[in-house]
Amino acid sequence: MATAKKMTTAKSKKGSRKTAAKKPTKKVTVRKTTVSPVVQRATDTLDKLKKSIESEKKSLLAARKKVDAAKKKFGKSKSAADKRTAKAASAASAKIAAKIKTLRVRSASAKSKVVEVTATAKAKADTLAAKERILAHKASLAVQSDIAKAKAMTKFANKWVKKRAAEDAKKLVALEKKLVAQLANAERKMAAKAKLIEKKAIAAEKKAEAKARLILKKSSKTKAKPKAKPKAKAKAKAKAKAKAKPKAKS
Repeated sequence: MATAKKMTTAKSKKGSRKTAAKKPTKKVTVRKTTVSPVVQRATDTLDKLKKSIESEKKSLLAARKKVDAAKKKFGKSKSAADKRTAKAASAASAKIAAKIKTLRVRSASAKSKVVEVTATAKAKADTLAAKERILAHKASLAVQSDIAKAKAMTKFANKWVKKRAAEDAKKLVALEKKLVAQLANAERKMAAKAKLIEKKAIAAEKKAEAKARLILKKSSKTKAKPKAKPKAKAKAKAKAKAKAKPKAKS
């Protein structure tokens, strides 16, 4: 009898050791955020400007190396040709530097445009999400209202429907007011940020344009040189007139 009891207890222990079946894991669906075409265009423009700046930086480095080499050559030879080459190289370098500055200004304005467009797109998305929430909440309230109405229809159908409709309307109005206030506050903040960014970008653009004009003026001055000397021609004309005078007297 004792051995039989031991056998049954051993079996029960073995049975309890069996692992429970694993529960299937729920798949979480992640919504893919679609980028607005306006935002995409603004971002593409900014990326292109950044690439252009990087390319021009490389060109500027190469141009500066040429300037250094030309200056060294002119320092050794002191020839007019080497002097002209050095001036041309420095003018080319100045042009590239001015182009980089203008590209940076354009990049700054493009960046502010991206921020502005993104903020506008976000505001629109938030508005749509708020409307969807209101509609979903409305549908949920309608379902709950129908269930409760079915239970209480026999006693106070008409009174209850009016009371419930009034309560639902108040809830919806309160929720709508809250969401509208939140969205209005967010829009005000975004508009203020966008204005500040725009002001900074305009100021930077004006400053860079002024600097670029000065650089271009300086480079154009260095390029301008006097042409042929007019003194030799004037002397030749005077000699011709002097020869012609005695002939007229005879």
